[in-house]
Amino acid sequence: MNKEYEPDWDQPVVQNHVAAHGSASKQPVGVKQIVTIRLDVDMLEWFKAAGPGYQTRINQVLREHMDAQRAAQAGN
Repeated sequence: MNKEYEPDWDQPVVQNHVAAHGSASKQPVGVKQIVTIRLDVDMLEWFKAAGPGYQTRINQVLREHMDAQRAAQAGN
């Protein structure tokens, strides 16, 4: 990782996410669901190498991608 980048991955989630249709999400912020997901071994090792909290980091990357896709769709 870039040494100049200081992620806030291990900080508690305190965001108010808005659904794609513009209303607030019905799920409370920070609610998690256990899932099984298959990931490429090298990618999982890369996340784990950054230390504890790798699942939180993966979740944050996915959330940032989701937010970017929603913003792109809203701009259309």
